[in-house]
Amino acid sequence: MYPLIFHNMIFLTRCFWANFWLQFCFGFICMCGSLGEVRYSVPEEMQRGSVIGDVARDLGIDVSELVRRNARVVSEGSRQFCELSAGTGSLLVSERMDREELCVQSAPCVLQFQLLLENPLKVYSLLLDIQDINDNSPTFENGQIELELLESTVLGRRFPLESAHDPDIGANSVQHYQLSENEYFALEMNTQVDRNAYPELVLKKPLDRENQADHFLTLSGVDGGRPFRSGSASIHIHVLDANDNVPVFGQSVYKVDAQENSPRGTVLVRLNATDLDGGIYGEISYSFSHVPDKTRGAVEVDHMTGEVKVVGVLDYEEAGSHELDVQAKDGGGQSSHCKLIIDVIDVNDNSPVIAVKSITSTVPEDASPGTMVALLHVYDLDTGTSGRVTCKISNDVPFKLVSEVKNYFMLVIDGALDQETFSHYNITVTAVDAGTPPLFSSKTVTITVTDVNDNPPIFRRSDYSIKFAENQPQGALVIKVRADDADDGQNARILYSLSEDAASRLSINAETGEIFTLRPFDYESSTHFHVQVMARDGGRPSFTSTCAVQIFVADENDNAPVVLYPVQFDGYLARDIVPRAAPADYLVTKVVAVDADAGHNAWLSYRIVKATQPRLFSIGLHCGEIRTLRPFAEDDEMKQTLIVSVSDNGLESLSATATVNIMIEDGLPVIDELVARGMDKSHGHSDLTLYLIMALAGMSSLFLLLIIAVVYMRLCRCRYMYRSNANLPVFPPTYGPPGYSDVSRFNTLQKDDRYSSFLTTGSWKGDFRFGSDFVDLDMLNKRGTSLHVGGHGSTCVKLLVPHKL
Repeated sequence: MYPLIFHNMIFLTRCFWANFWLQFCFGFICMCGSLGEVRYSVPEEMQRGSVIGDVARDLGIDVSELVRRNARVVSEGSRQFCELSAGTGSLLVSERMDREELCVQSAPCVLQFQLLLENPLKVYSLLLDIQDINDNSPTFENGQIELELLESTVLGRRFPLESAHDPDIGANSVQHYQLSENEYFALEMNTQVDRNAYPELVLKKPLDRENQADHFLTLSGVDGGRPFRSGSASIHIHVLDANDNVPVFGQSVYKVDAQENSPRGTVLVRLNATDLDGGIYGEISYSFSHVPDKTRGAVEVDHMTGEVKVVGVLDYEEAGSHELDVQAKDGGGQSSHCKLIIDVIDVNDNSPVIAVKSITSTVPEDASPGTMVALLHVYDLDTGTSGRVTCKISNDVPFKLVSEVKNYFMLVIDGALDQETFSHYNITVTAVDAGTPPLFSSKTVTITVTDVNDNPPIFRRSDYSIKFAENQPQGALVIKVRADDADDGQNARILYSLSEDAASRLSINAETGEIFTLRPFDYESSTHFHVQVMARDGGRPSFTSTCAVQIFVADENDNAPVVLYPVQFDGYLARDIVPRAAPADYLVTKVVAVDADAGHNAWLSYRIVKATQPRLFSIGLHCGEIRTLRPFAEDDEMKQTLIVSVSDNGLESLSATATVNIMIEDGLPVIDELVARGMDKSHGHSDLTLYLIMALAGMSSLFLLLIIAVVYMRLCRCRYMYRSNANLPVFPPTYGPPGYSDVSRFNTLQKDDRYSSFLTTGSWKGDFRFGSDFVDLDMLNKRGTSLHVGGHGSTCVKLLVPHKL
């Protein structure tokens, strides 16, 4: 009752302050607009193209000025989260903004951009305040919390529990905890040094190990979002005897400084906790109870000595400090906690960054001095003195750098240009920071002086042909085409472009002719395609020429096998039933898998990697049939579990695993009948039973031949062709990954919307065969029914098999 009232009071208080800050930010935005700075408050995870605000209206700029002065939005870093709509003057979302990724749990989360206008240059500051939304659920580092308590534990004893972690902040973070109903324990909250509350388990009823040795509880963390989100962890409490002292840390908070990029193995601090108990109850082990994402893999604690060492990279630019919760646990299961704060000291480890925001690569030779040819943004990720940057170019070129806005440099003409003397300039821009020792970086800007155009560009080859592997990442270089123009300067500057039919797959560097992928190629979707590349010079009027590029896609082993049978469900797996009287080499079931690749990459092999009882079952290397190696013994376990690995034949083999549950049952009718008949024959009983068996076998054989004939005629009519491994049943796309198909007809999965069926004969050497009756796997899956393959007669399973009509 009291925690709920407390939670409501917190929520009302936060609503009041949120309204107050919203009004304050609105007034602040209006004020900043007049000073050349606009601040917007937007929620995270906005859709691309969403309107953030009307920049032109807020800054008092006419919309027509935006186009005329080449207005654009630039960011401080390498990622561009928003863009300017020059037609409307609105600021739009261009990239997903995840507050947890950008600012972790820092508040507020502010991104800075600049609105640039040229002729004359004008820079406005744009600030985006990213507001948190409740898009993350609370999670516990360990889903299973193990506690060992003495039955002599006094009432009211408190046991700290792991706090839930929620990347969201404010009301969207964890607000309260709930404990499952029980009569022994209650849940109360405690506050750490940094005022963060964490749950504690309080004993409210004496424990009696003889009455109940284990207690199972559920701890839930609930955030304050609307709707709220929650996460839970299981608590397993073991009741023990006699450990009446808990470990005690020498300090409640340890604070240390660490140099950025400290070498691996550097000891930051040695934690010290003591326990007054002796023997195993006095042995203390150290561990981190929660490691934030930004700290994971950077430091670790020695479980025995308590030394905290550097094991990864400490990067000041990623995180200036790390806060860790450390747990000391004795041999009796009792523990205590302390806080470890690691402050990272910045060093000069980042070179200056030179970003070209605007460039005019061609300049007429009669251009007047002072004309801007490039705009550079120069910055350094370091802080303080190490972040101050100076920029310069060589003195032997008719250009100079002019800086009117902090961190922005204009490259302008500083003399007369003569195309007959110099047709182009390679200007090296060098940026140096003020760190110790100083770091520098450079970038070359190429300026070309134009001339008259009277020659068309000519490709060095009229046709290009290349073989390109599938699954290359976006932006991979496919091929570089090259055209030459006999003109000079601007008239010889060639721009390349692709035909419209290739715009969805490829992009081309207009300056260099390098063709890149816009998305990975998929051999299973398309094996080759034709591209037209056009070269246009920069003259007036311009001349063009084209060349053809043939790209053949090479298959790679990029598809892992997919297990179709047995179907693997979350939390449920069907069991195959086998009679205990089954002899050796008895067909128990069959693992079926497919691979969307082609050729050797689609050849599959099956192996049993783990079994309840080894040397009891075997599996066909290429067929996937699971058979018995020997008859079952009385002491064999009734429930058998096999882990089967399915591997393809690629150069770098990919694999999948399937879990097969087998139930051995006594007294199945078909087995009991067969065994009884065998015993009757061995004891010399009447031959009538033998005659009946022979008659039944003859009728079954005739019936099987009839089915085979019908299916064969049907397949002939449908012109359905089997592949070399056609003994495997082919399943519909419902049981495989979406979009599985094979253009070359060489993989193990075909796509269609017509289905056939398979059944098993139940014989000792049986295999999947065609049948006419169906058992819907979807209905069986919904009802939780397991399938039994084998036995007397025929059990039909609807394995929807696509084939061509």
